[in-house]
Amino acid sequence: METRVDINLDLVQARIESHIDTLSTFTATPGKGTTRLTYSHEDLQAREYIKEKMKGYGLIVREDGFGNIFGKLEGTLKEGPSVLIGSHFDSVPNGGSYDGPAGVVAGLEVAALFAENKLTPKYPLEVIALVEEEGSRFGGGLMGSRGIVGLLDEEGFNSLKDKDGIYAVEAMKKIGLDPSLPKKRDPKTMKAYLELHIEQGPILEEKDISIGVVEAIVGLTQLEVTVKGQAGHAGTTPMDRRADALVTAAKIIAQFPELAEAEGEGTVVTTGQLSVFPNGANVIPDRAVFTVDIRSGKEENVLNVIRKVKDLADFYSKQGIEVCVEQLLYIQPKEMNKDIVSLLKRKTSELGISKCSINSGAGHDAMVFSDFTNVGMLFIPSKDGLSHCPEEWSDSKHIANAVHVLYEAAKKLTEAE
Repeated sequence: METRVDINLDLVQARIESHIDTLSTFTATPGKGTTRLTYSHEDLQAREYIKEKMKGYGLIVREDGFGNIFGKLEGTLKEGPSVLIGSHFDSVPNGGSYDGPAGVVAGLEVAALFAENKLTPKYPLEVIALVEEEGSRFGGGLMGSRGIVGLLDEEGFNSLKDKDGIYAVEAMKKIGLDPSLPKKRDPKTMKAYLELHIEQGPILEEKDISIGVVEAIVGLTQLEVTVKGQAGHAGTTPMDRRADALVTAAKIIAQFPELAEAEGEGTVVTTGQLSVFPNGANVIPDRAVFTVDIRSGKEENVLNVIRKVKDLADFYSKQGIEVCVEQLLYIQPKEMNKDIVSLLKRKTSELGISKCSINSGAGHDAMVFSDFTNVGMLFIPSKDGLSHCPEEWSDSKHIANAVHVLYEAAKKLTEAE
């Protein structure tokens, strides 16, 4: 079967580059990567740009009580469920320009192609831009998607605050968002969810393959460990009389590589955040708080590492220093919908684009939606496998190819004519 080619890939690629370049300017750290934390000034700049483009492509724009953005192309089937396509637009501190925004831009370009080809969908097409996927400001991650499906309720959201003690609801209001708007969405209004993301790893580039069709996403959990000791003078407190919270935290963290290796099968454990209090150069730390990110394709491995971290906490608590473990996030390994995986593979082959099956070692909003609707996901190569850093880069030609695949898949799923 031959697919009708009705898009100008060079034009799509040029628009993609323009979108990415513009969004990259909305950063709190110019010249030092993208820092766009949720409900920040940079968030507001990015959302205004995204909403403007949605409107320009003929979409009906709205935001929900979390600040997620939706641009809807109505379908002829009244009250029909939507085919969602998009990703997130927040970043890690000093991150890159492609993690998240590439997927939002892909959604915008699919909508643009629907408009340019005057397609009328039977089922609505919705481009979505999600907040706080990274968890860099309010912790836990995947906040926008978890909120949409009801895994983050009103009470839980109202309790979220950043490291400076600013509550999420107050931060929303500060940039003009309305936290009183509806939050949870009825799963019956979602027919499917499609997401493009950069691979964030080296496989596709090393194999010289343009598209990775994701089969499954690893399970992950995020823990927050608090170690409580006793502050004291750095010069006058003997070493054998100290209850140094940071030293105990370091002893725990140093054992994580061994925990991961013991499980094997691609299990990884990471401490990416560590805060020390009172954080004085000549003061023995009385409190240390750090994160533990645990990921594996097998849920059993994740559960084993969680148990071992708690065992370490119990062991050191018995040594006279209090260690508490709080679970911020837990998501099981997720398989993508087999029918959509087959559809994406078929469309990629029809377009003559190189592809392979791949699993995701990173968590994505797609894994949240997978329990509530049919989900498919595409990866594109990441230069040198780098991500979450200023050097993060993906070729706009690869993004344009993925847009072509998603456009064909979206036509099928929306039954557009």
